[in-house]
Amino acid sequence: MKSVLACMLGVWVVIVLPQVAAEDAPPADKKAAEKADANNGIPVDLLDDPHVREELAVNEFTAPSIAKLFDTLQFLMPLPLVETERKMPARMPLDRADLAIELGFLIADGFLVVEAEQLDKVEDMATDLTRYGKALGAGDRVNRHAASLLDSAKKKDVKQLKKELAATQRDVERELITLRDADLAHLISLGGWIRALEVSTVAVDKQFSEERARKVMREDIADYYTESVAGLEPRISERPNYLAIRDLLAGLRREMVLNENEQPTREMMKEIRKQAAKLVELALQRK
Repeated sequence: MKSVLACMLGVWVVIVLPQVAAEDAPPADKKAAEKADANNGIPVDLLDDPHVREELAVNEFTAPSIAKLFDTLQFLMPLPLVETERKMPARMPLDRADLAIELGFLIADGFLVVEAEQLDKVEDMATDLTRYGKALGAGDRVNRHAASLLDSAKKKDVKQLKKELAATQRDVERELITLRDADLAHLISLGGWIRALEVSTVAVDKQFSEERARKVMREDIADYYTESVAGLEPRISERPNYLAIRDLLAGLRREMVLNENEQPTREMMKEIRKQAAKLVELALQRK
């Protein structure tokens, strides 16, 4: 398996912030570069609680938090939930990589449901979380969160629902790393981001503004996941759909870069929306 740690450490140095640029950068930029490098390439605003990361004692394998990904969507309300609604397949995949990325989609859908306060859908979501958690070997951990999700939904405690969803990702990640399946932890995060990107691009395309578009134009995140996919073990990274995902992510990164004084346009957002839809299709292709 390719070294995930080396991959994460290389993202910002090799692609986003070349060494020469970092050396020539002003002090503030140097600090930002050092901070990103210390976080193994994860964009700073996608980091979960640092105390949780320290508790895991596996910081080099910790993936971006889906909860943090969805913080951005609060600025893009109203969210197009009906237009982007998706149903979980009745039959779960047999491949663990497929299970992981679909779990990421499921957790992301949980945040969408909670954000829209569609609490009547929490029960089905909790059932699906339990199924996927069990299949990945993290059933006991997920069961506890599923029960808390149902309790919080009855109390209409939206804040606690979000906490439980974030904790679900962390606990499954912890279990996967214990089982030496760190790659799957990254796939859960990737699935969550692809789902968040799909919804956010539709939201901005339907109600465009330059400010809203900038929330989507995150080349640093596209960079991170490009390298994350490349760093997966070959049995995953060399699958045709993952090779295509990597190419799409690299293309997205280029499309998201704005030149000096350049403003995002409707045309840019429509193209990114198309690419996001392709990512969803590829990510959900089962082995």
